[in-house]
Amino acid sequence: MLNINRKLAKLEQEGAYIKVGLVGAGQMGRGMISQIESMKGMRVVMTADLVVDNITNAYKHAGVNAANIVETDDAQVASKAVQDHNVVATTDSKLVTSLPEIDVVVDATGVPNIGAEIAWDSILNNKHIVMLNVEADVTVGPLLKKMADASGVVYTGSAGDEPGAIMELYDFADAMGFEVVALGKGKNNPLNLEANPDTAAEEAKAKGSAPKMLASFQDGTKTMVEMNAVANATGFLPDQPGMHGFKGSVSELPGIFMEKDKGGQLNGRGIVDYVNGVAPGVFAIIASDKEEVNAEMKYLKMGDGPNYVLYRPYHLTSLETPLSIAKAYLDREATIAPYYGLQGETVTVAKKDLEAGEHLDSIGGFTVYGKLLKSSEAKDQNALPLGLVDRNVVLKKSIKKGEVITYDDVEQTKESTIWKLRSIQDREF
Repeated sequence: MLNINRKLAKLEQEGAYIKVGLVGAGQMGRGMISQIESMKGMRVVMTADLVVDNITNAYKHAGVNAANIVETDDAQVASKAVQDHNVVATTDSKLVTSLPEIDVVVDATGVPNIGAEIAWDSILNNKHIVMLNVEADVTVGPLLKKMADASGVVYTGSAGDEPGAIMELYDFADAMGFEVVALGKGKNNPLNLEANPDTAAEEAKAKGSAPKMLASFQDGTKTMVEMNAVANATGFLPDQPGMHGFKGSVSELPGIFMEKDKGGQLNGRGIVDYVNGVAPGVFAIIASDKEEVNAEMKYLKMGDGPNYVLYRPYHLTSLETPLSIAKAYLDREATIAPYYGLQGETVTVAKKDLEAGEHLDSIGGFTVYGKLLKSSEAKDQNALPLGLVDRNVVLKKSIKKGEVITYDDVEQTKESTIWKLRSIQDREF
């Protein structure tokens, strides 16, 4: 089988290319546009964003001539532009998901409800959908995957995102017959459950990132969501609510990820977790019951066993997304998807004391953070999935800091697409 680079080169030699539609021209989207402009057999032919200048600047920085950028919200104008090998900048995301010329849609918005809408519309229009929106995926991904399968298109997470990078290690080890004991990622910063845009502002400014986004990493929410996606894809579960969050180096991981009665720190096997000290990498802890395999692993300097670590010290976020685009289009395969349905649930926890009538904000905000539970634990508590939280969700009662917020604790001022899809998913599964 040809590798992706050779397949893309062959596509270009034949005078064709994968036509990509992108929603979201923020940091991830901009990087992806530039990366794809350097590739063979693929192009971002249309991008949607609320600010058109974000799109035109992204294309110009990628080396696209200004004369070849068509700004329009008109479907016929957009179609002709793509047919003429120009690129389109639009404020209408539905134009991206519906335009006949587009083969694969990428959601890079980071907003759960918008991501759910984009994925749903893409599937209804028989387009492959690549999600750079893990929050939407862990909330309604099982339903979206089922609908995509029924429609004959691919629903997938992205290579380069940590769940996708972990899945590649898992597939590698599982294909060879190793037992996969644990899957995990490094965390870049100490856990601070009280982090918010104000406390993160100074560091965010120094890093050139959004305070809200940085706060979502600091308060652990992004880590919970990412490992939730891995749980849904593999059937692995958190060893305890919120995971352990061990501290250690790469060489220490095989010993840490053993059961307590064997000298390690786990209650069981087949788990997801995170570690402070190995960021920005991802890892898989593997084992074998075969004497010859263990002897070979020792010879290969993989350690003395019984556990070994496969470690990838990088993930290139949206710069790797084109690999998932190509895999979906050329091979009809996902990089990562919720094959096991809803195994984990990232539930909503009060970041501070909250009052009745208060509007919740969203991920990385001032009111809530996420905590990964087994889906059965979340169901028993009637816990509110974090991906359903936005400014339209209002508390019906006061909630103490650190308490899990339930469906019974909230009401909506306006029903969103992701709530409707989650309701369907809960009935279907």
